[in-house]
Amino acid sequence: MRPRVAFAASGAVALVAALSACPANTGGNPAVDSGRQPTGVLATDPKDSTGPAPEVAGARRGGTFTVLRETPLSHLDPQRTYSFAGLMAVPLIARSLTTWKDDGAGNLMLVGDLAETPGRDVNDDCRVWEFTVKDGVRFEDGRPVTAREIAYGIARSFDPDLAGGPTYLQEWLADTPQYDTAWDFKANRTSLPPGLTTPDGRTLRFEFARPRCDLPFAASLPATAPLPPDRDTGVNLGNAPFSSGPYQVTRFRAGIEIVMERNEHWDAATDPVRHQYPDRFVWSFGATPDAAANRVIADSGADQSALSWDYVPASLVARVAGDAALRSRTLLSPTPSANQLVINNERVTDLRVRQALNYAIDREGLVKVLGGPHVAVPMTTLMPPATIGHRAYDGYPAGPNGDPEKARELLGGQRPELVLGAADSSVEQQVATQLKGNLERAGFVITIRNIPDDAKFDEIKKRGNPWDLYLSSWAADWPSGASILPVLYDGRAIRATGNSNESYFDDPTINAEFDRILALPPSEQGPHWAQLDERIMREHAPVVPLYVDVAYLVHGSKAGGAFVSSVFGYPSLVNAHVEP
Repeated sequence: MRPRVAFAASGAVALVAALSACPANTGGNPAVDSGRQPTGVLATDPKDSTGPAPEVAGARRGGTFTVLRETPLSHLDPQRTYSFAGLMAVPLIARSLTTWKDDGAGNLMLVGDLAETPGRDVNDDCRVWEFTVKDGVRFEDGRPVTAREIAYGIARSFDPDLAGGPTYLQEWLADTPQYDTAWDFKANRTSLPPGLTTPDGRTLRFEFARPRCDLPFAASLPATAPLPPDRDTGVNLGNAPFSSGPYQVTRFRAGIEIVMERNEHWDAATDPVRHQYPDRFVWSFGATPDAAANRVIADSGADQSALSWDYVPASLVARVAGDAALRSRTLLSPTPSANQLVINNERVTDLRVRQALNYAIDREGLVKVLGGPHVAVPMTTLMPPATIGHRAYDGYPAGPNGDPEKARELLGGQRPELVLGAADSSVEQQVATQLKGNLERAGFVITIRNIPDDAKFDEIKKRGNPWDLYLSSWAADWPSGASILPVLYDGRAIRATGNSNESYFDDPTINAEFDRILALPPSEQGPHWAQLDERIMREHAPVVPLYVDVAYLVHGSKAGGAFVSSVFGYPSLVNAHVEP
């Protein structure tokens, strides 16, 4: 197919105009558009931020839409929501300052959600921002949403007891990663953190010590959801959230089921993206990915209007992909989830060794181990193709199966002994074994040390951890290098624990580039992030990029409207409906 050229609609600022290649599907199996790049615009016309959202062809009101998922949502507290499932579920019950219009094919527009627009840069220096709250937005009890409830929601995210959510706004307002020591929410519950004010009931104002040009994007996360102080139940809010969206929680059975039914006070005229088609959403937990997929494939009873949330398991990929009758009941899309073999740069200090690691990997073999092209696509860049402005390159061209000879040449006769930390889950053990074989044929001596799966996430984020290598992944909070490269590679943010910079990479010249690019308007940042991506890899090789996850899901014959989010790579339910 010919490349598709994206362009900015009238009344919007283009973030990028990119080409997207569509692979031909000449066989019986569906093909993933692995080269697709998102295109984004920042809405400037307030009409783009008004509702109602365009009707979905064939959709009707009524019915129950069921989501089958193996593991439960821990809670639905917007200020603590940071999992993929939570980021897709919470928008049904809570609105944020801004949100994404998304067609599921990578075409994005950032619009106002609670706000009339995606924000106003008051002095054109990204230090002072104002948002005007829409008229007509109401909570589930009918009271209006004002700037004060939105500000309170942001303020409560400073509470260390409510950890787990994104920390952009807190760190930017406090101008320090130690935001909870800069402003104590518990001691100041009736006030707001410095830099956050509400000049009146419809105006929310942010003032920052330095430019924060990505604020409109950070404001799309659920941390900006409103909450009246009298409905704040602290750590228990996730069990009974207070709705500002089209649905409200009517039943919460921890670990078993969550039921959401229509919020009668939601006004479609104020909402540019959501619908209220089903009578209810039921989130049902416990079924394994195999069991859930088989249930919706069988397409019987309530499972006809169900979506299997977990990706099609490797054991069923061939069956689902080879069944033409299921083609209309599958979702197949690239995602923004990038997976790396992280190198602990404080332990592996020799650049040539890190470069040799990059040459050694057989990515094609790794994808086969993972389950094939419906599960993963090889990558060689720090930013995945789903990033606005992404540019493909291969800093260490080793072909699809690696170049062990080039790796041995770089090692110059050394046989580095490295420890690979791997979670004790079956999938990660398979991947670790595959990588061990790749690296040892290139001259490395690899010892795999197991880490309890439920502890690995915390352990590799501790500075001074005992592993040279470990597997990790990252999905950006919005499709920009701003939420990838500085988050993962700015050495100034390294602390004792809780590090997103898991490679412990720190270079002053690269840190200075982060500051320079972040001060640019978002519409200009894309090419600069792409250049810096390549520079970091060629000059420092702090990690080995491995693959991008592919979303492959199956649903019942009456579960309509779901699509894979271009931002998060999991099903968006804003258009979901039950077909007759």
